[in-house]
Amino acid sequence: MSIRTILFDLDGTLIDTNELIIASFFHTFKQYNLQFTREEIIEFNGPPLVDTFKAIDSEKADSMVQTYRSHNMKEHDNYVKVFPYVIETLEQLKRNGFKLGVVTTKMRSGVEKGLSTTKLTAYFDTVITLDDVKNPKPHAEPVYKAMEELTAEQPSTLMIGDNAHDIEAGKNAGVQTAGVAWSFKGKERLLQYEPTFMLEDMRDLLNLTGV
Repeated sequence: MSIRTILFDLDGTLIDTNELIIASFFHTFKQYNLQFTREEIIEFNGPPLVDTFKAIDSEKADSMVQTYRSHNMKEHDNYVKVFPYVIETLEQLKRNGFKLGVVTTKMRSGVEKGLSTTKLTAYFDTVITLDDVKNPKPHAEPVYKAMEELTAEQPSTLMIGDNAHDIEAGKNAGVQTAGVAWSFKGKERLLQYEPTFMLEDMRDLLNLTGV
C-alpha cells in the first residue's frame, strides 16, 4: 500500500538543533563539575533527557534536567534552523493531501517553540510529545497515538527520524521507517537499524511518495 501518513521526529530530522543540544549539555555539565567530550555528548542526543541524566547521576537528574531546559529555552532562537528542503517538501506533501504528524521525545513547550521559531506549525495535523505518552520512543505508543489521531493505517504510515529509537519505534508499531542521511550520529549508524528507506535529502520523500 502506498504511503498516506508521514510521521516525523523533530530535532535532528526537521530542525537542526544539534549545536543547541550540545551547548545545553556542556552548560549543564559545567554547573555540576562534570566533564564530557563533544563525542560523548553527541551520544546523549536522542533519548529522553531524564534517562540520560539518571544514568549519569540519579540523585541530581531532575535538577540537571531543569538546568538543561532553562539554557535550552533561553538560547533556542540563536541556534535553531530548518534543514534544507524541509519547508518545500512539507508544502508539497500537504498540498497533495498527505496526513503529517510530529512524534518526539521532547516536552510540548520545547516542541511548540521549535515549530513556531521555524514556522512549521501549520504543516502538522498532530504533534505527539513526551507529555502525551507514558512510554516514549522506542516504544510504539507515541506512533500509535499519532496514527489514532490521524486515523492512519499501519501499511500506509511512514515514521522518519535521525536516531535509532525513531526507527525502532516505527518497527515496534508495525509501520514503514526511514532514516535521514544527515543524522548527527551518521548515516552508517542508522543503517544498522535497517530502516525501510534512507533519505539522502528531504526531497527524496517526494519521489518515495510519488508526488
